[in-house]
Amino acid sequence: MSEAKQGDTVRIHYTGTLNDGTTFDSSEGRDPLEFTVGTGQIIPGLEKAIPGMNVGEKKTVEVPCAEAYGEREPGAMQTVPRDQIPEEIEVKPGLQLQVQTPQGQVMPVTVAEVNESEVTLDANHPLAGRDLTFDIELVEIA
Repeated sequence: MSEAKQGDTVRIHYTGTLNDGTTFDSSEGRDPLEFTVGTGQIIPGLEKAIPGMNVGEKKTVEVPCAEAYGEREPGAMQTVPRDQIPEEIEVKPGLQLQVQTPQGQVMPVTVAEVNESEVTLDANHPLAGRDLTFDIELVEIA
């Protein structure tokens, strides 16, 4: 039986959970996730668990935030005047928006706080600062 190695295209089924057991993502009911090992297509802590696995093998992988979506960056928070957001958008904490950077790049943000005059936007990944656990199964090595 062959083992997965760097450069192989693999397919895995996975369930990702937080420390409290909450599932944040899963391939259940979908096609397996396909990627090439060693190309940075998935988070580093999960990718480094794949080499050496055999087809059909299952394992649980603990991924610290530094090997997932990184630490939360305070500099990724920005407060903007409320009138810079179109009136038809009902801004409330948790709302996800897209903003355009001065360079023209579109970036997802989440509304963190709202008051009468200002809205605080958070450009951190929603899972930044979180340690993650993945239950994975190697389904195929192409």
